[in-house]
Amino acid sequence: MFPLETGALTRDPSKWSTDAHDRCAARHLHCGDGSMTSPGSPPEPDATPFATAGGYAAGRRFAPADHTAQAAVRDAFEKLKTSEARLRRIIDAIPAQAWCLRPDGTVAYLNQRWHEYTGITREEAYRARASSAAASEADATDLLRRIVHPDDAAGAVAKWLRILPEGLPGEFEVRLRRHDGEYRWFIVRAEPVRDEKGEVVQWYGTNTDIEDLKRAESRLRQEEHELRSIVDAIPQSITVLGTDGSTLYANRSLLDYTGLTMDEVVAPGSRSRILHPDDVERLKDERQRALCGDAPFENEQRLLRRDGQYRWFLVRYSPVRDPGGRVLRWYATGTDIHDRKQVEERVRNENLALREELDRSSMLEEIVGSSEGLRRVLSQVSKVAGTDSTVLVLGETGTGKELIARAIHKRSRRAAEPFIRVNCAAIPSSLVTSELFGHERGAFTGAVQRRLGRFEAANGGTILLDEIGDLSMETQVALLRVLQEREFERIGSSRPIPVDVRVVAATNRNLEAAVAAGSFRQELFYRLNVFPIRIPPLRERRDDIPLIAQYLIERYAKRARKRLGAISKRTLDVFTAYDWPGNVRELQNVIERAVILSDAETFVVDESWLRRDARGGLLPERTASLACTLAEREREIIEAALADSRGRVSGPSGAAARLGVPRQTLESKIRVLNINRHRFQPG
Repeated sequence: MFPLETGALTRDPSKWSTDAHDRCAARHLHCGDGSMTSPGSPPEPDATPFATAGGYAAGRRFAPADHTAQAAVRDAFEKLKTSEARLRRIIDAIPAQAWCLRPDGTVAYLNQRWHEYTGITREEAYRARASSAAASEADATDLLRRIVHPDDAAGAVAKWLRILPEGLPGEFEVRLRRHDGEYRWFIVRAEPVRDEKGEVVQWYGTNTDIEDLKRAESRLRQEEHELRSIVDAIPQSITVLGTDGSTLYANRSLLDYTGLTMDEVVAPGSRSRILHPDDVERLKDERQRALCGDAPFENEQRLLRRDGQYRWFLVRYSPVRDPGGRVLRWYATGTDIHDRKQVEERVRNENLALREELDRSSMLEEIVGSSEGLRRVLSQVSKVAGTDSTVLVLGETGTGKELIARAIHKRSRRAAEPFIRVNCAAIPSSLVTSELFGHERGAFTGAVQRRLGRFEAANGGTILLDEIGDLSMETQVALLRVLQEREFERIGSSRPIPVDVRVVAATNRNLEAAVAAGSFRQELFYRLNVFPIRIPPLRERRDDIPLIAQYLIERYAKRARKRLGAISKRTLDVFTAYDWPGNVRELQNVIERAVILSDAETFVVDESWLRRDARGGLLPERTASLACTLAEREREIIEAALADSRGRVSGPSGAAARLGVPRQTLESKIRVLNINRHRFQPG
């Protein structure tokens, strides 16, 4: 477009050296012998003055010895010509179109790159060298019309006519025609050069090709438009935040939900317009602290819908970083969880009602008896319940270790918090660590999502580790850390998670013998054995057998809708004489079977179910023993499946699917085995 140059050169390159010679010669006077002198310069030592016809001194004649001065001048001219040629080559080699204009804006010089791009020869560019300003101006206008895109010509001329009279630097973008007829975008920059008086003596400038940049910007704008269209189509509320938490952008879903415009959403204070007043204060400090960091975070908040209703959203914040790791902005995605919150509230209310029902039939009511051994156990429970000390419940199978653990929880300050039971023997050793402490997504094969462990589920409450003697050594180390430091790490994560849980452990094994055998860690045993409670077996509580039997008969008769009166004396004698190796659980199974088969009002047990061994003791009938064993095994399997599914029976992740049986079959088994599935549900 506008030709720029980089030196005070004439418009016609063929006369650069001649013009320079004329300028130098104008400062000298020719002498009669062809030598030169400068006007007003002091006379040379060997010079003789001469006069013109008018008698004025025209100069001084140099002596022949001073012909060297004339040679020096000619040498200076040659060097100037060489310097100008070298400068011209440099300017022509610049990878941009360079040009020079006179102070009035007419063309003075165009470099080779300009000619190569436009296809206009030097002769065509310089042909209008008329003396009048109008002719020169017409020459520049002609060049403009020939190379500037018609749509840009008027605007470019207008911008140049604003820059020219002000004599200030300027730039603008235009499309220039290439020699093959294609137009490409250029950025034109003009810079004035002033003399010592401040007057503009030349305009220098360059035309830089920005076609590729323009195309990249166009593609970027198109891709940004497509991306925004995709983001707007996502049925989630998405916002882009600055590092200070200010809103920079919101997608269509959020605008439609709130009924606000983009300008209203990005305006200061918009957050207080759509966020529930209680949540503004609740989340203010927490959110600001998180935004000052660089880790993703999330929170739950209520947002105002355009109809005036508040709905719960789960908002996840993710940082966007530059290559150096510095946070540039935050992306926040909001998922509507209002329906889920309502379900949670309903379940919470149901759990509260269930707890009240359980309170009415207190766990202590199921601990029936008045023997000295049982009173001693209940006294220990009352003393330790109000503390946070770790309790180790020892006793044979079926003595009611879980009932004692629940009694401790119900009488503690944590009674309103969760009570989580984990049967360590029912969980495969390869999964027990994940079950206790949870895992991150992708931590191992099959870990398709993050899962909270039992310790996290019991946070604030009590966790019962039943059959703790069956834990592997590796899991014992992780459990020891929880007891010592009150923190753990999920599998696949290195971030410690603090936890506040009261631990109650139970086992029917001799842990001291296991420590001596090397199968149980000694330091873990000491940590667990802070307050041991030993539950006596039923054979040591024979005075409690009539009370327990009467309690169980009434309970099972009510379920079976039967009316049973007193227990026959013969049955009581048989019960009292029997050693009950399965303890209360075995007695419970025998009574349930007898209630189902009973047709009379008096409770009796078929003595053939029990028989004596060679020493005179009574043993259960072999078939009854097998039935009890199978029932116990079924109970353990079903309870383990319910624990894994958090009390859910149906559904793809329910206990029925895990066991591979129909839902109705499993529910029937749960009723028959008297399993309380609600105790496996969180909360």
